[in-house]
Amino acid sequence: MPHPEQILLATPVLENCPDCSAALAVLRVIPGRAGAEYWTMRCTRCGGIHLDIVKPASARADDLHA
Repeated sequence: MPHPEQILLATPVLENCPDCSAALAVLRVIPGRAGAEYWTMRCTRCGGIHLDIVKPASARADDLHA
């Protein structure tokens, strides 16, 4: 189980639909390369499907130094 400080440093996940601002429900989380995760979410109002890529804190720190 990750430590709370690791969770706080991860890339934030979409919380509201970019189209209608309603809540998003997580449909699936798929592990990706370098610890990233691909989150598929559906809007609870308009039914739109949205994909968000969540990078772990260590991957984001590498991006800043590159």
